[in-house]
Amino acid sequence: QVQLVESGGGLVQPGGSLRLSCAASGRTFSVYAMGWFRQAPGKEREAVAAISRSHDSTYYTDSVKGRFAISRDNAKNMMYLQMNSLKPEDTAVYYCAAGRRPSPRVYTQISDYGFWGQGTQVTVSS
Repeated sequence: QVQLVESGGGLVQPGGSLRLSCAASGRTFSVYAMGWFRQAPGKEREAVAAISRSHDSTYYTDSVKGRFAISRDNAKNMMYLQMNSLKPEDTAVYYCAAGRRPSPRVYTQISDYGFWGQGTQVTVSS
């Protein structure tokens, strides 16, 4: 099992920034691909960003490219999502997730992730 806890969400004005953190415990964090997902009211959960276990591959959904940056610190069992130039359409509950099994790949499908945090609310509004 991998336990994941997100933090860093909140209310921010359009154009502002937030940094989400995901703390992992349990099995060896460094062998898993990790990802950030979000779910807005009435919408399906979508992949926002993902990172391979060795940091050498990343994925961003088109709507956040150039604004968000995913990173991880395997020594600290932490993953981060730096979100800049936030827009109202970024409002959602953000979840961190760990891959179902150890792998060097980066994954973008919900079905590839087996461990989830409880989510943190991000609200972008003036």
